[in-house]
Formats: sequence, structure tokens, C-alpha cells
Amino acid sequence: MSTSNEKNYRPETKLVHAGTLRSQFNEMSEALFLTQGYRYESAEDCELRFSGKIPGYVYSRYSNPTMDMFEQRMAALEGAEAARSTSTGMAAVTTALMGLVKQGDHVVAAKALFGSCRWVIEEWLARFGVSSTLVDGKDLDAWKKAVRKETKALFMETPTNPTLEVYDIQAVADIAHSVGAKLVVDNVFATPLYQSPFKHGADVVVYSATKHIDGQGRVLGGVILASQKIITDHYHQLLRQTGPSLSPFNAWVLLKALETLSVRVAQQTKTAGAVADAIAGHEKLARVIYPGRADHPQADIIKKQMTAGSTLCSLEVKGGKEGAFRFLNGLSLIGITNNLGDAKSLITHPMTTTHQRLTPDQRAELGIGDGLVRLSCGLEHQDDVIEDVLTALDKV
Repeated sequence: MSTSNEKNYRPETKLVHAGTLRSQFNEMSEALFLTQGYRYESAEDCELRFSGKIPGYVYSRYSNPTMDMFEQRMAALEGAEAARSTSTGMAAVTTALMGLVKQGDHVVAAKALFGSCRWVIEEWLARFGVSSTLVDGKDLDAWKKAVRKETKALFMETPTNPTLEVYDIQAVADIAHSVGAKLVVDNVFATPLYQSPFKHGADVVVYSATKHIDGQGRVLGGVILASQKIITDHYHQLLRQTGPSLSPFNAWVLLKALETLSVRVAQQTKTAGAVADAIAGHEKLARVIYPGRADHPQADIIKKQMTAGSTLCSLEVKGGKEGAFRFLNGLSLIGITNNLGDAKSLITHPMTTTHQRLTPDQRAELGIGDGLVRLSCGLEHQDDVIEDVLTALDKV
């Protein structure tokens, strides 16, 4: 049994101890259970487990000791009653939304979404008769006007990808609850260390565990967190029957990675803030966006619901796509890739990668200019990261 279940330990302690299950060998490091199925003591025991009348593992598509440890640790960290792991972050988002709706229902979401999330809402859900409305996430009146009696879910990323807009979780949660809908929050960019959506009224929180939770570019994973009732009523059977399951090996990697999450994120945040301060006002840049700076457009909301900035900052290079490409190609330390939250500093050009499926007008509406790049700061010395950015800017 986890010692963190016996006392309300602080997040750093929960990240090391919460959810630990030990075998008969009483190992210190969490065990990796690579098994598909489980042996039953009798046919009667098998029947009772399958019917849910007694607890126990049945099949690793939806129950496994290593997965359990990861889920329980995430739930303890997030302050949730329950959690369910998934194979990827997008599996978590898709399941979180599909579990709340049926044909004829309606979803409202902020327009500023990762490209795949927007596709799920606009195209995938529509195939099953679920309509959607996209709104400016900053505009509370737009959220209010969009909801209707058929609305069952509201969805937002905050901070957003890649413009780092921050939305008022409590205000949007109140709007959702006024029509009996649930608010789903993608909390990846804030991490569970800097923002607690449940404290501000969210009903469901999702993560791509591929990002900061693994944080070392190794495995894919996702997690859905909610009350036990929401998990039972909306997600248990969907996950059990459709199988977007996290592998036990990936669950073990993510579980061990959680032990260092607070240390990694703290250093990455320190570097991101230092980079943003070092390049703010640079003659080659049209703007710098960082949630930890006083000049962020939603600084008042950030102060209310976040405890620190982010490991990411975005910068708009003058000269459009050509200027951005000159900058990217001038980097030597920072890697060009579409991942984030890694131990290595990474950078991407959203117009041609994560948001390339959007039309030019849609990107312009979201503030994703041709010169915008998203920088995810790693664990290198912050001065080396700053020097790499400044040297590359000289080449624009």
C-alpha cells in the first residue's frame, strides 16, 4: 500500500511514493508486470472477477498492476478520485470526449486547439451525429452563447498550443454546469504541478503523458482523470471494450519518470523564463509569449489559477516563414521536432507541422503567424540555450 495514501503529502513526495503496489518479494523499485492475462484459482473465481463482483485483474487491456500504479500516482498528484491510462494523449482526449456524448449531443470547444484535437471535434465526432461549436476561449460571452440544452461537454487547452493563451477555468466550468455539461481540460502545458483544474471546477482532466510526464522522449501515453462516478459511468466500458490501452512497459516507464517530474519541470520552467526575458524586445522578433511574464495578455488569469509559468515559450520571428526557417536552421543545440516537455530543448514551426491542416485564415484568427515558433526548454544550462537562440536570431 502507498504511504502517501495515509497522509496528505506534498506533490514531490506523492510523485515518488503514491500508488505503489509491492509483490510478495517486497521490491523497492516498482515492478513491471509484462503479462496479458491472469490465472484464476477456480472457475468460480474467474466468473466472479469477470462479472465485477470481486476485485482482481482480468486482462491487461484494461487492468494491470503496473498500469494501476501509474494511474493511482497520477490521481494522487492531481487530486482526483480516479484515473485511467491510455496509449497516447490523443487516445485520452478522444475517449474523454466520446465517453460524454452520443448522437444528437453537442460539444463546445475553444478554437485554439492542437490540430488533432480540432479534427476529433470537427470531423470525427460529426461522423456520429455529434455537433460542435468552436469559440474564442478568451470570450466568456461566446462560451455562454454557444451552449444549449444538447451541450454535454466543453473542452479547452490552457495554456494553448502554440500561442500560450490562458483561459479562465472556473468561469467556463460555471457555464458548463449551468446547462448540465462537463468541462474537460487538457492540462499538458501547465503540468499538474502548476495548475489544478479540479480546484477551479473542471470535471475531467487529460494529459499526453508523452510530454512532461515521460519527459525524456521515450514512450507514448495518456491519462484521463475524474471522479470515480464519471470514470465508471462514462469511461470504464468504453476503455474496456474499445481498447486504447497503455502497455504495461510504457506504464512502468511513465511511473518511474514521475519520480523526477518536479525536478525536471522546475529547471525547464526556469530556463523558459530566462529565455523569454533574454529575447523580449529583440529586433528580429515581432513578439515573445510566455505565461510567466507580466506582459502576457492573460496575466491576471495566470496569477489566479497557475502557480508558475511554463516550460514553453513562443516567439514570432520577423520575415514570416522564411525568417522562421532561417532561425530554425541557425540553431545548433536546440532540436527541430514536434514533441515538447523533453529533457532536450526542442522547437517547432506550427504553421508547417502541428497546425498545418488549418487554413491561413484559421491560423490568422488564432494568432499563429507564418513566423511563429514554439520553443520547449530542456535541462541544458540556461545560458547555452539562450546563446543558441541569440546566435540563430543573428542569422535571420
